[in-house]
Amino acid sequence: MSDGRTTSPTFADVNRDVLRTLDPPGNLYFAWMCVVALLLAGFFAAWAGQVWWGMGMAGKRVPQMWAMYITTFVFWIGIGHAGTLISAILYLFRARWRTSIYRAAEAMTIFAVMTAGLFPLIHAGRMWFAYFLLPYPNQRDLWPNFRSPLVWDVFAISTYLSISTVFFIVGLVPDIAALRDASRGWRRRIYAMLALGWEGADTQWRHYRRAYGLLASLATPLVLSVHSVVSWDFAMALVPGWHSTLFAPFFVDGAIFSGFAMVLILALPMRHFFRLHAYIQEKHLDAMGKLILVTGLVLTYFYLCEIFTSLYSGEHIEKASLFWKVTANYAWALWTMYFCNCVAPLVLFWRRARTSPVVLYIVSILVLIGMWFERFNIIVPSLGHDFYPYTWGIYYPSPTDTMIVIGSFSFFFLLFLGFIKVMPSLSIVEVKETIPPPVRDRAHGH
Repeated sequence: MSDGRTTSPTFADVNRDVLRTLDPPGNLYFAWMCVVALLLAGFFAAWAGQVWWGMGMAGKRVPQMWAMYITTFVFWIGIGHAGTLISAILYLFRARWRTSIYRAAEAMTIFAVMTAGLFPLIHAGRMWFAYFLLPYPNQRDLWPNFRSPLVWDVFAISTYLSISTVFFIVGLVPDIAALRDASRGWRRRIYAMLALGWEGADTQWRHYRRAYGLLASLATPLVLSVHSVVSWDFAMALVPGWHSTLFAPFFVDGAIFSGFAMVLILALPMRHFFRLHAYIQEKHLDAMGKLILVTGLVLTYFYLCEIFTSLYSGEHIEKASLFWKVTANYAWALWTMYFCNCVAPLVLFWRRARTSPVVLYIVSILVLIGMWFERFNIIVPSLGHDFYPYTWGIYYPSPTDTMIVIGSFSFFFLLFLGFIKVMPSLSIVEVKETIPPPVRDRAHGH
């Protein structure tokens, strides 16, 4: 058990250990919240300065008008993919090891997509006109340009967020009922309202399983479709290195790769500080390590395909763009990406590394760094070395956009830190399904 016992946990142990994570937080939790809140204050200050003085504060210059904002937008959309994969696809395939980590992965999906949704608003400059992107009847007879990738992103975010949120809430209902039964006073009244009258009756379980399976089936295509739509933001443009049919699977694999790394970033501290070793075991770490290794190897294959296509195509501009990325101003970012995404995960070939929380945590951090730089290398160097030499330019990050990017991480972690103290971070119901049911008088052989 998580408190030092070696026997298999019982149903009562699961209730107690999971509900214990909702106890009043200690000093370390508040210290982290203070750090996150401080960074978030810097985020809003930088955003307010950008609104007041204009987009020039973010270093936006021709030709790199997208730069770090769209880089971070694609990064956060990708982070959310692992949550849908774990909660939906692995549920349909009945992968039992997902039960201890899927709740944190689902919460990660919601918060990552919410964070990504900030960047179209930030990049629009005057975010109070963001509703212009929505197709609705209006007196101006104006409609969004459906050929604009920005409009595609609006539909991708709204679809992904709505399905993922409903899926997340449905899965929470039985656990909220357990919280209701264990709470008193005003907390009990709030949890009773959120539990939607759940009593655990047979008919409720039948409806719950049908609804959960249906939502899992609806969410599964989103793993492929949403990030494919995001990849078309680039693949539909005639820019060297972008106009490629490789982008859709390339983006989907990279999204799952970075998403699993973020799941480990969140799950490993929870396992340590909440003493959940009995539920997040070595087999869970091993499975996550294998998935990171496999998706990393597939990503390496895509990198090689990208290089081969540029060299074999006979297009001088493609070759020149690739050579410029490898050797010129942004070469450091490209080689950082290759090391973090291709070399660092190779240590996970060894089982001892896959079951070591320290090694997994370090590799996961490197993967997230590498995946952010992958999006950076797709966007900034390609725009900086286009077809026409007179449009070439170098992008230099400004304090404003750097603070906004850092602040987006604080926004995400603030949401997650708040979540783990008001809702169960492990699924009580599904964890119980993986342990033997209680048998009366088992010790006496009856």
